[in-house]
This record gives sequence, structure tokens and C-alpha cells, in this order.
Amino acid sequence: MVTVKMLKPYYIKADNDFIRVILAYQYFSVLIDEQVYQFVPTEAKEIRINRRTQKVENMGVRFAFQKGKDIAYLTMSELISLPDFLLQLDTIAQPYYFQEKTNQKNETAIIIRELEQLNLRRLIDKSLDERDADTFHSLTKML
Repeated sequence: MVTVKMLKPYYIKADNDFIRVILAYQYFSVLIDEQVYQFVPTEAKEIRINRRTQKVENMGVRFAFQKGKDIAYLTMSELISLPDFLLQLDTIAQPYYFQEKTNQKNETAIIIRELEQLNLRRLIDKSLDERDADTFHSLTKML
């Protein structure tokens, strides 16, 4: 099993299109079968994120991690599949995303919350129509 132990950028470079998270020794480590492997910049050295779509662009690269003489390689696709990697990467890149995307996400979240409330009220009405007291009480607690 692979988990990210630490992910800190050596530095971050942002231009009009991309956020480049540059990695270096001692700033990125993973646990592979409960063994700590340190990042070594022999192959890929950066994570490139599109500022508008907030998607990782260089999906084809692979990163090298070393423990003693043992070297393990992880592709970007493998790293992206790790939830802790995505959370840490999003935290690092968040200040560099274009603001309009963040506002759009907030608006979407508000709309979703309103739709969920409307659906909850419909379910409460349905439980009243069916005279289902248990469902009614559990749904009203959610309001």
C-alpha cells in the first residue's frame, strides 16, 4: 500500500496557464509497505497544474523514490489515485488558481445545498403523506 508521508514544494512557479510545483530531495516522501521512500529527482521533477481547470497536466511522468539502494517508481496516475496526495496538492496549489473558478465552485456549492434542502422538504412531505413517523422525525433532524 502506498501513502504520501510528506509533500512540500521546493518552490512554486506560476504563469498565465500553469502552476508548476517543483520538487526536490527531502520535500516529498511516500510510505510503500510501511517503508519510507524519499523522492529523488532522476526523472520527473515537477507537477504541472492547469490554472483554469485545476487538473494535473503532466499525467505521463513518473517519479523516483529511493530507500537505500532500492528505487521505486510511481507514475502521476498512481499518485493521483491517492486521496492524501490530491488533498495536499490542492492545498499547495489553491492560492494560485484563478479566482473566477473558486467563485464558480462556491456558487455551485450553494445551489447544491439549496437543492438538497428542497429535496429534504419533499421527503418530509412524503413521510407525512404516508404517515411514517420514524422517517419524519429522522428527516426533520437533518434540517
